Amino acid sequence: MQPHDILPDHQNEVQVNGLTVRKGSVGAFLATVREWQDPARDADLRAAAEADLRGLLPGLHALGLFQVLTARDPALQRLIDSAA
Repeated sequence: MQPHDILPDHQNEVQVNGLTVRKGSVGAFLATVREWQDPARDADLRAAAEADLRGLLPGLHALGLFQVLTARDPALQRLIDSAA
């Protein structure tokens, strides 16, 4: 299966279990996790990153991402599990 089989180039979002999941959600999750985990970031930026992660998690759960992958960081896994 190819990415365009899931979401064609002209389509920016998909409906999964009643949730709208935008193209780029997985990439945004990965980039935001790196910001959230960065100890050099100040507390406000880390809090903003956590809020962004919480916003992404329902859609990623709907896609089934966390039925296949688990986080190696226990704090991240707790955050993921809290949105299940």
